[in-house]
Amino acid sequence: MNIGDKVRLLRAKEQGVVSRFLPGNMIEIEIEDGFRIPVMRSELVLVSPLEADRLLKTSIYEPQKTVAPSAPAILSNQGIYLAFIPVNDREYTLHLINNTDWEFPYTLGEESAASGGGVQYRGLQSGVLKPKAQQKMNDLYAHAKFEEWPTFVVQGLWFRAGKASLRAPLVKRFKARAATFFKNKTTVPVLNQSGFQTQLDVEAATPTEPSSAAPSSNRTAGTHSRPTTIRPEDLKAEMLKSKSESAGLSIERPSSVVDLHTEALLPNGTGKRTPADLLTLQLDTFDKSLENAIASGMHDITFIHGVGSGALRTELHKRLGKHPNVKFFEDAQKQKFGYGATKVTIK
Repeated sequence: MNIGDKVRLLRAKEQGVVSRFLPGNMIEIEIEDGFRIPVMRSELVLVSPLEADRLLKTSIYEPQKTVAPSAPAILSNQGIYLAFIPVNDREYTLHLINNTDWEFPYTLGEESAASGGGVQYRGLQSGVLKPKAQQKMNDLYAHAKFEEWPTFVVQGLWFRAGKASLRAPLVKRFKARAATFFKNKTTVPVLNQSGFQTQLDVEAATPTEPSSAAPSSNRTAGTHSRPTTIRPEDLKAEMLKSKSESAGLSIERPSSVVDLHTEALLPNGTGKRTPADLLTLQLDTFDKSLENAIASGMHDITFIHGVGSGALRTELHKRLGKHPNVKFFEDAQKQKFGYGATKVTIK
């Protein structure tokens, strides 16, 4: 019998997973409702592989059932953005935003000057963005090295199940320019956070600005394929602005304890949200709370994620392990939070 094995109690209906071996021939198991209980080894029996497979199928990662294609009306055809969200006053995270009603299979990469001349490409991320969804990249981009930021390259397709018009692939290069980048601070769609953004599919959108406005190449902060040159004097002026002169970062300081249970996030009920939708909500809340905790100078923050299947805890720990601003993380005080919370100490 090993940690992680599925087991059943001989004289009770409970079944669970072996989580720890205790002194005195006792074993701690995690049962379905998330609690961990000590049980004598002699009172446990291993669950057969067939039964264990049935347990795994209750995971929130269970694939969605395929529904016969029937494309609903498309309400939004445009809305692909690159967004830069301030982590603090020194760094930004990069997000790809899909605020359309189309699925958006994509690749995202960087182009920079190669040491021997020419251009070097580096892939950052690929995947499929669902409608009204976003993907955060792993790298952080320093404000002080703005002039060295690469040219970002986005390639994407458009997909709708059922009958839909064929759309040309999207291929865009974006080079941030100080003259326009810092003027585009706004509330980023989908994320609903303050940041700087550029719309990649704006050329296909219906113009909403008066004809006397600046050319579209200026309004979109450099979404044309040809990179433009950053003006160092503009960057320097922006960096030397006092906090009173600049718009400043609107950072909402989160609570020191953030409950990620769906009943806490959605007190009025989950409605028609699928398990995948609920997981996305939990992860987005986690990301936003962690970034705001870092930006507002908090020393630590605790996330209550529960036990359950362990999928949410595993994903949180995976993200925390890669985060450059996390000093360390650990199980929170069990006397106060039980076994379903993680305390994060920030650098």
